[in-house]
Amino acid sequence: MSNARRDVTAAAMVPTDVADADAPDVAPTDRPHTLAIDIGGTGLKASVLNLAGVMLADRVRIPTTYPMPPTGDKGMIGRLEKLIARLPSADRVSVGFPGMVRGGVVLSAPHFVTKSGPGSEVDPALSEAWHRFDLASALQEATGKPTRVANDADVQGLAVVSGVGLELVITLGTGFGTALFMDGALMPHLEIAHQPFRKGETYNDQLGERARKEIGDDRWNRRVGRAIVNLDGLFFFDHLFIGGGNARRVHRDRLATLGDRATVVDNRAGILGGIKLWQGNHLGL
Repeated sequence: MSNARRDVTAAAMVPTDVADADAPDVAPTDRPHTLAIDIGGTGLKASVLNLAGVMLADRVRIPTTYPMPPTGDKGMIGRLEKLIARLPSADRVSVGFPGMVRGGVVLSAPHFVTKSGPGSEVDPALSEAWHRFDLASALQEATGKPTRVANDADVQGLAVVSGVGLELVITLGTGFGTALFMDGALMPHLEIAHQPFRKGETYNDQLGERARKEIGDDRWNRRVGRAIVNLDGLFFFDHLFIGGGNARRVHRDRLATLGDRATVVDNRAGILGGIKLWQGNHLGL
């Protein structure tokens, strides 16, 4: 592993300094402050970061509830407004969303079109409500701050990649996510999660949290190993980063064939990557 990659990875895994939300204002050079939101299938999380990417308040979290339309009393925007009311003010907003997003517009929302959460029946009314919903504009109106939205795996990857070669990020959580980077530049997002994997099911079907609970960690780990082999054969990646809430459950022997080409990263990268949405030109956005 190169020194550059080791340094970046270590930064993603070391606990972040957290300041009290009532602390005195920091120096102007720490601005702009970024409200970073991580939308997940089981939880909505957020914090505020300074220009260096340091959290200025403890990360706050509320459960993701279902059904979850984009607007309305129990909708996504309302839930997020309640969440961020617990945080200091910021100058801009970054959001990681579990679906296909382009230009801030939601093209797919696989978790949120269901009646009672991932794996449950799809509600046609929710599918219609989420179709091409301009999440960035809606949040910008709600917060009064400029807002950028990207796929959640893309945002997590922005926090951890080293910028050397072809780097693949996978996220293991409520579902399965991927992000691809070339020399640090985010590539256009690909919904690998919803492509066929094995036995007539997708990567998302076989590797999501629902499947893990049904089959147990050992069988789930075997599936993770097969998926990594598939993805290596598809991308010939130089390095693989594994994040998400279930990354900690991955058995190290499943990564043995990759040697030093694989790194497990902290799930907080979903928040820390938010500031990177405002840095550089990313093809994936």
